[in-house]
Amino acid sequence: MRGIFSRTAVDYERVERAMAFGSGSWYRHRALLEAGLKAGMSVVDVGVGTGLVASQAAAIVGDPTLVCGVDPSPGMVEAANVPAGVRLLAGSAEELPLPDASADFISMGYALRHVEDLAASFGEFHRVLRPGGRVCVMEITLPASGIARAMLKTYMRRIVPWVAGRMARHKDTPELMRYYWDTIEACVPPATVLAALKSAGFTATERRVELGIFSAYQAQKPAH
Repeated sequence: MRGIFSRTAVDYERVERAMAFGSGSWYRHRALLEAGLKAGMSVVDVGVGTGLVASQAAAIVGDPTLVCGVDPSPGMVEAANVPAGVRLLAGSAEELPLPDASADFISMGYALRHVEDLAASFGEFHRVLRPGGRVCVMEITLPASGIARAMLKTYMRRIVPWVAGRMARHKDTPELMRYYWDTIEACVPPATVLAALKSAGFTATERRVELGIFSAYQAQKPAH
């Protein structure tokens, strides 16, 4: 899958914006603020992709050089559209290429369902954060209603790939969009995410939900 992400990176942001796939820049911005991101804080955006969350983080902290994006896909890193000064690194959530206690805030936007080892990833978040540092993980989760799940599945498996096929420059982009539904359907449930954050040593764990599908998980590393 890393290969298909790299090959379709040139299309990802355009399709995402057209379909409001990740719920839009306004939601990302608000979720970061609600999770405690403030001016002057240093940020690591894990699974930076094309830079949608990292760009909002840079706007909030007021200095792009305080933001670092990490992604396992070379194509995504190359295609990232971020403000000048944002540092981009190759790496995974399970092995962040950063020193201990080096960041004030860690964000992850719609990449949790691609993580292979939740415990290892949250352990890395805890390691890289300074005492008192905060986490914000945004993800699409399955609606509680069976009708809503069926509607979302139709949208994600049929409509989004159809539109992507007409907008994309790469032939694999519609397949990537279909894959996204599979990862949403298989994503670990919210209770498991919250439990994993607590097991990694985080406190003040919380999940905020918009429209029944957009989840923002928040947590904090103890100050002492």
